[in-house]
Amino acid sequence: MNPQTIRELIEQGLPGARADVQGDDGVHFEATVVSDAFRGKLPLARHRLVYATLGTRMGGEIHALQLKTLTPEESGAAG
Repeated sequence: MNPQTIRELIEQGLPGARADVQGDDGVHFEATVVSDAFRGKLPLARHRLVYATLGTRMGGEIHALQLKTLTPEESGAAG
């Protein structure tokens, strides 16, 4: 698994989302995801939305994924 593939999976699963994924050992990754879908949701619900885009890869091909989830307003990218 590589950061580019994870980014694509997240962005396909959350239409309109922007993801920046880092990780160079192939199993541990960090991602910042900006999406309107996070509006009004608590952090755990936001993380579940992202994990859902990755399905069974979580815990398998992706051993760990550290997430930062933001709305466009929270990221400063609004407007």
